[in-house]
Amino acid sequence: MIYPIVVYGDPILKKKARNIEQGELDVKQLSADMFETMESARGIGLAAPQIGKSIRMFVVDGRPLEEEEMENFVKVFINPQIIEEVGEEWPFEEGCLSIPNIREEVSRNAKLKINYFDVDWNEHTEEYDGMKARIIQHEYDHIEGVLFTDHLTPFKRRMLKGKLQNISKGKTKVDYRIAVPVIK
Repeated sequence: MIYPIVVYGDPILKKKARNIEQGELDVKQLSADMFETMESARGIGLAAPQIGKSIRMFVVDGRPLEEEEMENFVKVFINPQIIEEVGEEWPFEEGCLSIPNIREEVSRNAKLKINYFDVDWNEHTEEYDGMKARIIQHEYDHIEGVLFTDHLTPFKRRMLKGKLQNISKGKTKVDYRIAVPVIK
């Protein structure tokens, strides 16, 4: 099932997500739906809050980057915890399915160590670096209630204010379904 992508302005994107209890939901089906949703929007990562679910789960697929080290980087992270982030910070232009048509340079640590569960509830502790680490950090931010725009300078955020407001009103051109925040 393809979910609509929740866009900027929805409070769920700024809320820290809760852990999933084993057996509370079908994580295999949800991850399949998340991969299908991500692929239909041509993304390389998708966190549960981006489909309206405030739970600690995200999926990644680095294959669209067409880099050799990414060809097997297809994973599901359940209840992840970043244990450490190290290495020199490096800038890279990031985008987000929840903030369409905006790309900005974000600096992130080069390496990380993360603990998580897979869809069979096997626990893993792994280390990643480079682009794999960046994708994980971006998606991990989502389950912490942080958007890539939160990493920008106040000046940059002010420059984007109008575009961000338009996105929150659904005034954006995308070729995937979006869920616009309900303004009360």
